Amino acid sequence: MLDLKFIRENPDLVRRAIESKREKADLDRLLELDERRRQLLAEVESLKHQRNVVSQQIAAKKKAGEDASEAIREMQGVAERIKALDDELKKIEKAIYEIQIWIPNVPHPSVPEGVDENDNVEVRRWGEIPEMDFEPRPHWEIAERLGLVDFARGSKISGSFFVSFRGAGARLERALINFMIDLHVKKHGYTEIWPPAVVRRETMFGTGQLPKLEEDMYRIEQDDLFLIPTAEVPVTNLHRDEVLDGDALPIKYVAYTPCFRREAGSYGRDTRGLIRIHQFDKVEMVNFVHPDTSYDRLEGLVAEAEEVLQLLNLPYRVVQLCTGELSFAAAKCYDLEVWAPGVKKYLEVSSCSNFEDFQARRANIRFRPKEGGKTRYVHTLNGSGLALPRTVIAILENYQTDEGTVVVPEVLRDYVGADVLK
Repeated sequence: MLDLKFIRENPDLVRRAIESKREKADLDRLLELDERRRQLLAEVESLKHQRNVVSQQIAAKKKAGEDASEAIREMQGVAERIKALDDELKKIEKAIYEIQIWIPNVPHPSVPEGVDENDNVEVRRWGEIPEMDFEPRPHWEIAERLGLVDFARGSKISGSFFVSFRGAGARLERALINFMIDLHVKKHGYTEIWPPAVVRRETMFGTGQLPKLEEDMYRIEQDDLFLIPTAEVPVTNLHRDEVLDGDALPIKYVAYTPCFRREAGSYGRDTRGLIRIHQFDKVEMVNFVHPDTSYDRLEGLVAEAEEVLQLLNLPYRVVQLCTGELSFAAAKCYDLEVWAPGVKKYLEVSSCSNFEDFQARRANIRFRPKEGGKTRYVHTLNGSGLALPRTVIAILENYQTDEGTVVVPEVLRDYVGADVLK
């Protein structure tokens, strides 16, 4: 959430953010209400000062045995006016808040202007796209032939866009999760978290999923709880309403969770295979960072996610998102897209974002600076490290052989317990 003072002092910047992210927050109405709010506050302050002065005069008159009834009647009118103004203030502040929560984060100045994915900027590529002397098969053919994924029974028990991994497919999924967690904990200095997969409404609000994305979420109506769309939600909210020790920053958490998304606006896209499903596994990295170092940490976060792909020897590219592609809460974001030769396109396996203090304001996460002084809001960052099952797609399609088998990436062989999936 943006600070109201920032909005007031930077209306053009905020307006561009609303327009570029295609939001519909009524900024003009908010500014009108804010102006009225400040007028009322000034009037209330003046009346309260007047009340204090006259109250002292009344006390002095009573002490001197003089008649203070007229002054008392005057103060009764002032008190009624103060109450009326306070009531109006509450209504105005509520109306401001209801607009404010729909205003998106402002893109960082380094974010390229643009409308959609065609305006994203490729930053770099890594790895060699494999040359195959046969037509590469799509992952769903490979997975069905080798008995790795049961698409039909997944749909039978849960509906369309749910799948069931089986046998070596289940081992591959679990192997990737364990490999990623081990890498981030042992090499990158993360603390592992195993959070709940069901969260309260205020938890979803804290990271910016609500109110905007409610239709994309799975909601348990009876308890007003939500299945998490990403581990970012519970892990970021671990420190909601807390003041962190500035000496402890950055705090780096990593978590595996299942993720649940209805994908309400995506019907008709990527309907085959594992590209777009309603339940998927993901390893997520969440950082709590000092504001002065958060953009350096963003580059570090991207590098940590990239290392997973490099160790798996999967060709990928890093793309910086343009203003029109940024999420509601992000100030800057890089996507990691891995090459999948069977479907002949790059697939996003990680988004690494800096939210600056946008989420911290919503969740009230502060830190006490090392040098002392007032508490400040932390900057929060998160990145997939990585998302499955698109990583599985990339392995099946890049490591497939003409014989129909799949070679297991070297770093996964001990985890999988096999060199080849047959």
